[in-house]
Amino acid sequence: MGFIEVLKAILFGIVEGITEWLPISSTGHLIILEELLNVEEAYGHAFWSLFLVVIQLGAILAVVVCFFRKLNPFGKSLLDSTRTKTKEERNAVWLLWAKVIVACLPAAIVGLVLDDILDKYLYNCITVSITLIVYGIAFIGLEIWNKKRTFVINETGQLSWKTAVFIGCFQLLALIPGTSRSGVTILGAMLLLCNREVASEFSFFLSIPVMLGASLLKGVKYFIDGNMLDGSQILFLGIGCVVAFGVSLLVIRFLMAFIKKHDFKPFGIYRIVLGILLLILFICNVIRV
Repeated sequence: MGFIEVLKAILFGIVEGITEWLPISSTGHLIILEELLNVEEAYGHAFWSLFLVVIQLGAILAVVVCFFRKLNPFGKSLLDSTRTKTKEERNAVWLLWAKVIVACLPAAIVGLVLDDILDKYLYNCITVSITLIVYGIAFIGLEIWNKKRTFVINETGQLSWKTAVFIGCFQLLALIPGTSRSGVTILGAMLLLCNREVASEFSFFLSIPVMLGASLLKGVKYFIDGNMLDGSQILFLGIGCVVAFGVSLLVIRFLMAFIKKHDFKPFGIYRIVLGILLLILFICNVIRV
């Protein structure tokens, strides 16, 4: 594996770490980056399809690290770091995990059934362009509407089973590349009157089983189809995951601090501008379908 390939893997990791948690679509950006760097041509379609999903494992680990105390039922209390969680606090964490798992089921089932179809027909720059623009407009519109609304769910512990499942159903939209899994679940949660912090946190928590399941599915299918990983492919994937982990740590902390003082409209504007730019590049034959 040459120096240029290492740089490519690092770049993919940086892009994944930034875009996975900001509501601007990590898959969409990775597809765009692939158009420029031709990883699929160098390593083959099967590996690229695997890489596109498995690189997210690094980002998942960052969520676990950032929210470890909140997600660990046996750790220190969130209210008093000098003592371990009480029985009630442990039960609250288990309940949160249960809601996360149940909320993930709709997207997991549909994704399992439609995985090959989505990969064949929708993983392209045109789809990404359209979804970037559509959900960019949605973010701006929702934030304007939110000025007239009052959020009633201000802690993840206040999420009901019904609300959690509805938020999970929004993940179905994220099966279309360019949508942004975090973006669409945040939109859904805010529509259901969760404040920005709760919407973002729950979106992060949903990513853990979703990405683990998606990575496992891709990995199993990859090897069942008779594919193998050579040393350069393992190294490329490993570098991407490690870099994605480090960058994700920074981005998650940035986003949680950002939304305490700002709304999501800047991300909506970014999505629209990028989507229009991609359409122009496609029309001018600068990028492929």
